[in-house]
Amino acid sequence: MNINRREFIQEASILTAFTSFFVQDTLAKKSNIKLAYSAITWGGKDDQAIKDIASLGFEGIQLRANTFKPFGGKPAELKALINQANLKLAMFSSGNVEVEPSKEQSTIDTHVAHASFVKALGGSAIQMTNSLRKDNIAPTTDQLKRLAEVMNKIGQQTADLGVQAVYHNHMNQWGETPEEVDVLVNEMNPKYVRLLLDVAHYHQGGGKPAEAILKYESHLHSLHLKDTKSPLPEKPDQPNSYKFVELGRGNVDLIAVFKNLRKIKFDGWAIVELDGVPDKEKTPLLCGETSKKFLIEKVGMTFE
Repeated sequence: MNINRREFIQEASILTAFTSFFVQDTLAKKSNIKLAYSAITWGGKDDQAIKDIASLGFEGIQLRANTFKPFGGKPAELKALINQANLKLAMFSSGNVEVEPSKEQSTIDTHVAHASFVKALGGSAIQMTNSLRKDNIAPTTDQLKRLAEVMNKIGQQTADLGVQAVYHNHMNQWGETPEEVDVLVNEMNPKYVRLLLDVAHYHQGGGKPAEAILKYESHLHSLHLKDTKSPLPEKPDQPNSYKFVELGRGNVDLIAVFKNLRKIKFDGWAIVELDGVPDKEKTPLLCGETSKKFLIEKVGMTFE
């Protein structure tokens, strides 16, 4: 049977579209990944964040420690807002961990109080970061071990409350580079502290997040789905300049990330996070719609 060029192109286009749909549909059905969205983009306007995140169809939300002051004594009120939006508390940003001996007990007490708050909200995990990197001086191995030691102590106490403590790798902190993260993870007792892998921070720090998923499978608790654009064209003299952007608008290989998440049959929370609106004409909701579109069209995720 002879076929002309126009007919060939038409049939090839149909086949490509069908194949793309079939692959995405199959990937989505195989995925047990739970999708959440972080309220950080709304800059403290958590009521609006809850409404917008629910309207986007995400299953969970990450809240920050700023909610502890107004709701710490009345968690039922915040829990009601979350429940009314049919959301789950996927993660709570508990703040920084201090390593100075004089501050150890107070930092443990703070995170344990947050864990108790999270438990009352129906959540089960708190996220720990640090502000220990000064003047961009890299930590020593012993300093990283000390950070892991304090985190383990925190995690041991939050575990008694039924709340998992997780460490969040981060630029401009101890744990910026893949090598620093590796020391921390190896010193963390996975019974008490597990890893929240922020794929954009890990990428910007010089690592390959898809490979980290396989490497730290036994420690991996959750992820921040995030993208970063670097270098910035408006800063040609700063090759390491970067900014966080919506999923699919930066340099992070998110397709490879999801491929490896499915490879290890990951069934935890993957939390879309955007620290702030990257362009002044946009809104947090519009940014969320952009990231959701990427997850649907490029990754094959589904939203109820």
